[in-house]
Amino acid sequence: MQVNGEVRAALNVLRQWLREADGVLIGAGAGLSTASGMTYAGERFERYFADFRKKYGITDMYTGGFYPFATPEEYWAYWSRMILCNRYDVPPQPLYADLRALVEGKNYFVLTTNVDHSFQRAGFDKARLFYTQGDYGLFQCSVPCHARTYDNEEAVRAMVKEQKDLRVPSSLLPRCPRCGAPMLPNLRSDETFVEDEGWHAACARYEAFVRSMEGKKLLLLELGVGMNTPGIIKFPFWRMAAQDAAFRYVCVNRGEAYAPGEIASRAICIDADLNVLSSL
Repeated sequence: MQVNGEVRAALNVLRQWLREADGVLIGAGAGLSTASGMTYAGERFERYFADFRKKYGITDMYTGGFYPFATPEEYWAYWSRMILCNRYDVPPQPLYADLRALVEGKNYFVLTTNVDHSFQRAGFDKARLFYTQGDYGLFQCSVPCHARTYDNEEAVRAMVKEQKDLRVPSSLLPRCPRCGAPMLPNLRSDETFVEDEGWHAACARYEAFVRSMEGKKLLLLELGVGMNTPGIIKFPFWRMAAQDAAFRYVCVNRGEAYAPGEIASRAICIDADLNVLSSL
């Protein structure tokens, strides 16, 4: 894609920093998936949810997830489609493949608030991923009565296939195998979010990676992170860069690329579409 001179110069510095880095910590927010084509509004929303817009007035996938559906049959008609089109039936995403190529052969780790499995689909090592906010591909008990999650692909595909008039058959509603309560997508929205054994193991690996980089040239590569949940990626990255003089910070995000003055000498802020990374 075409880039202006200022962005090109910043990318040249980023390319050099990548070569010099002992490790790379990627912090990925919603902007990365949006740039890769996983948009929640516009044409893509209309393709999958025009009937929900017509009946309920829903205008995008994200806000639709909070709609107060009157019945669980309607709720799961919406959510099964939401999960299918954003987690399972997803075309190849070149941007994620390009990002994987950037860290090929390097000591890297990925911290992400995205829940769409895009890093795994692109071939990133699962042991180097920590997706803090959950996974569209998992169910959890709504209570929750226990801290376990369950793969949901078979159930989701069945609900999409069998739904009629924006409702799924009552017999397909997912229920907890232990207490019988309704199941929910394993997505962080309140205190009922289940942090299962896999979540805690990934958290431990992330913390161990950061400790292993102390005093080394760690490149903190923040991609598409806004101010919705800055305490997960953005603020910790700023703090790490301020505390360790060997760390470097890079932010790529259209309209929201900035860094505190305390780390400005070791920071690059690129206000551009994330697809500029494909030119590295």
